[in-house]
Amino acid sequence: MNDAKLNAIVEAVVKELRAAKTVTPEPPRVASASAPVAPPVAPTATPVLSIDLSDPTLAEARYQPRIKNPVKPDALPMLMASTTARIGVGRAGPRPNTASLLLFQADHAVTQDALYRDVDQKLLDDLGLVTVQTNITGGKQEYLLRPDLGRQLNAEAKQTLAAKCVKSPNLQVVVSDGLSAAAVEANVREMFPVITQGAKAAGLTLGTPFFVKYGRVGVLNDIGEALKPDVVILLIGERPGLGRAESLSAYMAYRPKAGDTDADRDVVCNIFNSGGTNPLEGAAYTIQIAQKMIKHQASGVKLKLATK
Repeated sequence: MNDAKLNAIVEAVVKELRAAKTVTPEPPRVASASAPVAPPVAPTATPVLSIDLSDPTLAEARYQPRIKNPVKPDALPMLMASTTARIGVGRAGPRPNTASLLLFQADHAVTQDALYRDVDQKLLDDLGLVTVQTNITGGKQEYLLRPDLGRQLNAEAKQTLAAKCVKSPNLQVVVSDGLSAAAVEANVREMFPVITQGAKAAGLTLGTPFFVKYGRVGVLNDIGEALKPDVVILLIGERPGLGRAESLSAYMAYRPKAGDTDADRDVVCNIFNSGGTNPLEGAAYTIQIAQKMIKHQASGVKLKLATK
C-alpha cells in the first residue's frame, strides 16, 4: 500500500468520526406569556460522606496476612506473630495496600505523639519530683535540633539543685523526658519503689530525686558536678520507633563530671512491659550495677576492665 492510499483511508476515518460527533443543537425554548413557567428546581443536597474504618493497630488487624495466595497459608500467620517486623503485608502493584499504609500512618502517629508531648505533671507530682530544665529555650523544635543544649542544665536548674537536693549521696536518681514522654509514664512509677527499696537493702544513701525537662544523656555530667553523688541513675525515654514509644533506658555513671563520654557510662536499655526488660527487673539491675560501680569506683569501659 502506497502513501496516497494510506492517507485516503486516514482521511475517510477522520470524516466518519467527525460526522458521528456532530449534534445539531436544539434552539432555545422561549416561554410564551400565557404558558406557565416551571418553578426552579432546588439543588440536590450533597450527601454526607461517612467512612467508618476499624482500628488498624488492633492485633487482629495488625497480624492479618494480606499476601494473596501464599505458598503456606497456615504458616504465614505464625511467622507474622513471631516478629515485630512488617512481613506478610502484601502489595497493590508496586505500592503498599491500603490496610498496610493505614497501619504505618497510625504507628507513625504514635511516634510523633511521644516526641512532642510533655510528661504528665500528675506523675511528677505523685513521685514528688522537682522539675528543672536544660538550656533549651525554644521548646520541642529546638530540643530536637540542638541536642548539645539538652546536655546542659540552665543556671536556674543549678541553683534549684543546690538549694533543694541532698549533696554527695551514694545514689542520685533522675528522670528525664528524653525522646519519649510515653516511656516515662509507662515505666517510672513501677521502677521507683524497687530502686528505693533496693538502695536501702544495699545500705546505699539516696539523693533527692528530680525531673529534667528536655534532657539528653550527657546531662549526667552537669548533675555529677552539681551534686557530687557516687552514682547517677538517669531514667530517660528512648527514641521511639514505629508503634513503639514506651521504651525507657537507665543510663548510669560513676561520679560523672565534665568531659565524660558514653565510654564512661553503662545502660540498661529497652525497659518496657510485654517484650522488653520488665520495669521491675530493670530497676533491680540498676541497683546491682550501682553496687559494682561503687565497689570498683568505675563505670563504663573502666568497670568492664575492673570486673574481668
